[in-house]
Amino acid sequence: MTFHDAYRRKLVGAHDAVSVVRDGDTIVVPTGVGEPPTLLEALSDRRTELTDVRVEQILPLRPFGYLDPETRQHVRHNAYFLGAPTRTGAQEGWIRTRPSYFSEMPALIREGLFPADVVFAMASEMDEHGYFSLALAPDYTMAAVSRARAVVLEVNPQVPYAFGDCHVHLDQVAAIVEDERPLTAVGLPEIGPVQQAIGAYVADLIPDGATIQIGFGAIPDAVVMQLTDRKDLGVHTEMIGDGILTLVEAGVVTNRLKTAFPHKSVATFALGSERLYRWMHRNRGLEMHPVDVTNDPYLAGSNDLLHTINATVEIDFLGQCCSESIGYVPYSGTGGQSDFVRAANRSRGGKSFIVTPSTAKGDTISRIVPTLKPGAHVSTSKNDVSYVVTEYGVAQLRGRTNAERAEALIAIAHPRFREELGVAAQEMRIL
Repeated sequence: MTFHDAYRRKLVGAHDAVSVVRDGDTIVVPTGVGEPPTLLEALSDRRTELTDVRVEQILPLRPFGYLDPETRQHVRHNAYFLGAPTRTGAQEGWIRTRPSYFSEMPALIREGLFPADVVFAMASEMDEHGYFSLALAPDYTMAAVSRARAVVLEVNPQVPYAFGDCHVHLDQVAAIVEDERPLTAVGLPEIGPVQQAIGAYVADLIPDGATIQIGFGAIPDAVVMQLTDRKDLGVHTEMIGDGILTLVEAGVVTNRLKTAFPHKSVATFALGSERLYRWMHRNRGLEMHPVDVTNDPYLAGSNDLLHTINATVEIDFLGQCCSESIGYVPYSGTGGQSDFVRAANRSRGGKSFIVTPSTAKGDTISRIVPTLKPGAHVSTSKNDVSYVVTEYGVAQLRGRTNAERAEALIAIAHPRFREELGVAAQEMRIL
């Protein structure tokens, strides 16, 4: 039997495909654009036929019907990281979270600490050897494929066929559905003067030959736009997006000087425009790998001059970063921030940047605070944080005393809050 014959035997309608799900199963879904809409719509349609099924994922993008508090006894979402469709549910308590470093999720799945009975994933068209590419998000999904009882793929010709450790063979697949709808496209965010100022401070500290990790958002993209005069940058990141594509097209990214994966840009999920997805297709200069490769602090940190940029919500005088909650109220998740902060600290000549506007809510709240709000989720510890950047400057914390840290952070706080922050530091006997 040829691969095409076997493919046709496994090709079914979406409602037949989701019949592989049993009561009590956990369905693992890839990050972001890797989520298969046809399969999750079909699961939503038949959710009341099931009992105690869980869907687990980082960063969902669409508000599928199963995200319903009234039917959570049938199908419930467990979040590795929150997105807009799941944030309210987590705050109201009908969506649960699984805290973890992004880099450790594959190991947790392989060890059975994170369950993985079924995988639903977007995939490229099959190649002549019977392989599909999970180019949009191999992340933790490849580990789930190795553990799952059933793997169901949604094959879409819009999905790029990428290289790296992101391939699933037809023999591993229980069922296939096809769809041709456009992939979710996410454009570059609007960059304002605050983001521009923060980006300028960070960009000034990134030299020629650096390897960068950069995420999605106005501040990271403000950094990118100010790196177009650099030479021989490398890319070792968790997310590949249009910001990095801009640098590639400008000839700035060559990956020539990288220590790990030389001559290759490396990422674990993609989030951007249709132009980005087309660029990824069979691009020998890009490899998509599981997150325990991209985010492993030892491996990523083996790149010399690794420079990483990550955002936070609130930071205290000691340097503790709350990047995933507002007080005890969940907002996002741990993700890869700590992974890459530690990687940069290990890197020869590396630097990690925690970036944040100095204020929130129309300059009425300082993001630099004496202590984090009660119940705040500490995403990155005081022992790991190195550079903190606001629109007012750069505070270098690593290796400094508590008093030196407080002074440096107060100096880059919004001027409106500096006096009261100084008084608080004295009352706390830090200064």
